[in-house]
Amino acid sequence: MNTILSLQIGEKGIISENCLDQIPLKLLEMGFLPGTEVELLQLAPLKDPLYLRVNGSYLAIRKETACKITISKIEQ
Repeated sequence: MNTILSLQIGEKGIISENCLDQIPLKLLEMGFLPGTEVELLQLAPLKDPLYLRVNGSYLAIRKETACKITISKIEQ
């Protein structure tokens, strides 16, 4: 299974349905829902946090959270 952590800069993915219980409530409230497209925009120097675009919003999430959220990569 791919996770958000497996994305390369510029790659996109769709959040999978089976990881709903792994997404913190705060992120769910900000639109980080299953079926939503995410794009990795940037990595901090130590690869933590990750800077993402989700539903037109920009979010930074920690590596420990990103490795729990499964996605389906979008082929470009």
